Amino acid sequence: MTGFRIHPLHTAVLDRVRATGLDTSGNPVEYVAATAGNPLRCCLRDAREGEELMLFGYEPLLPATSPYREIGAVFAHAHPCGGPAKDEPYPADWVGRPQVLRAYDKRGWIHPVTQAHDGADPVAVIAEMLAEPDVVEIHSRNIAYGCYMFSITRAE
Repeated sequence: MTGFRIHPLHTAVLDRVRATGLDTSGNPVEYVAATAGNPLRCCLRDAREGEELMLFGYEPLLPATSPYREIGAVFAHAHPCGGPAKDEPYPADWVGRPQVLRAYDKRGWIHPVTQAHDGADPVAVIAEMLAEPDVVEIHSRNIAYGCYMFSITRAE
């Protein structure tokens, strides 16, 4: 047990985007065939060559309305999938992948424990960050592109 939970994109968001073909800003979704390695926010793994994906703008939820809100591009399966593996404390395909772990406080403001990590032991880094009592949520972001990957909260 890790003491935290990792959250993929909410099913309701994915269902809405799939049903309407529109992203957070009302722009049309782009449908693409995967190249190996596209990070999927629906099932928290890398895409396999040729999988049918959608690329769309997404605004991750923050703990509160905040000036730190952002919209960025994310990949997800074009059709519902089984979601992430249930027995993984951290997405297996992404262990070893450098990420930025952006911590937020209850106001939705970025907390100073935010850091880049090399991916070697993300579970330990996340646990250390969540030990800070003012941190209520962490967003994992791609280090090169800045794209949102998933959110992390304390286990309840």
